[in-house]
Amino acid sequence: MIFTKYKNTFRWVMIVLSFIIISLILWNTYVFFQNFKAEERTKMDIWAEAQSDFINSDTNANLDLTLKILSSNQTTPMIVINKDGSVGSFSNIDESKVSDSMYVSKLILKFKNENKPIEIRYENDVLANIYYGNSELLNKLKYYPLALLLIIFLFGAVVFFFYKSNKNATENKLWSGMAKETAHQIGTPLSSLIGWTEILKSENVNPDYISEIEKDVDRLQTITERFSKIGSVPTLEPLDIIKETIDSYSYLKTRSSKLVEFEIKTPNTEILVNLNKQLYSWTIENLVKNAIDAMKGRGKITVEISELENDIKVSITDTGKGIPKNKFNTVFEPGYTTKKRGWGLGLSLTKRIIEEFHNGKIKVIHSEIDKGTTFQIALKRAIN
Repeated sequence: MIFTKYKNTFRWVMIVLSFIIISLILWNTYVFFQNFKAEERTKMDIWAEAQSDFINSDTNANLDLTLKILSSNQTTPMIVINKDGSVGSFSNIDESKVSDSMYVSKLILKFKNENKPIEIRYENDVLANIYYGNSELLNKLKYYPLALLLIIFLFGAVVFFFYKSNKNATENKLWSGMAKETAHQIGTPLSSLIGWTEILKSENVNPDYISEIEKDVDRLQTITERFSKIGSVPTLEPLDIIKETIDSYSYLKTRSSKLVEFEIKTPNTEILVNLNKQLYSWTIENLVKNAIDAMKGRGKITVEISELENDIKVSITDTGKGIPKNKFNTVFEPGYTTKKRGWGLGLSLTKRIIEEFHNGKIKVIHSEIDKGTTFQIALKRAIN
């Protein structure tokens, strides 16, 4: 209970501490890099002094220490350029390329960008210049902060996606539980309605009234089945998509305002698609209801089914207020709605039914403000 209460505070404390630790690591790495670079500079200054002593030494002078210093550089790439521009000596550089003047010029430019050249002097004359670059170890150390940041970024991404997937799983579990409980609660009054319908039949009530009541009872049974299927993998079977679309479309047509004009265009042949009857009808009804809302109960809705080899397209077009182009994908996100009432779950649920359960695609293919919108469902033909 206490952890849950202060969970958000704990999360921010961990984020701030992580940021401080990362900043300290990066700062210490930078300081170490600069100190290491200064040490290399000191070594090269000593090497330059030794080179100057060697050039200007007497023939009989003891040069053991000087030669030992000159031969001690095993890591730092360097090249000595004499006063006349010729190459005096070099270390840790590809010997086969030193004869190439173009290569030497580029190397000198590179070394000058990395470190300030060191002059070899005798009294007031400059005898040569030493150009040196960063050692291999220093170059690796230079990229260490970037590698550290990349690791931190990847770690953060893993944590984020884990948290997000865990949150989505919890939400899905909650919604599934609520849906199944709703289906269970509807079941009791639905059983009573079926019983009362049978009683009305024996009372010589107008058969047309009973027929309409039975349609609504069937409708409630369908809704119950839909809710009971949420959270579980639905069963798909080859069904005629034209018949299933017309059935769902016709039910809403008879119960909608007379100010809404309905039109349906379909091929004259049967088209089999692997569908879940209840969930597919839910999709069509959601899209048609959204279209009616977008038109504010007045306008025209056109449903068109077309086929192209194995691709089956179901398009639903309205003459409503339209959707801005930058909202084409947003409309499918949970919680998105332009209505004063509603939770914004209709299109999100529709997308899940089509893309996750039926392996299809749904998208807004066209929309103009104050002219209308077209949603399109794409499914694959059932293979016999």
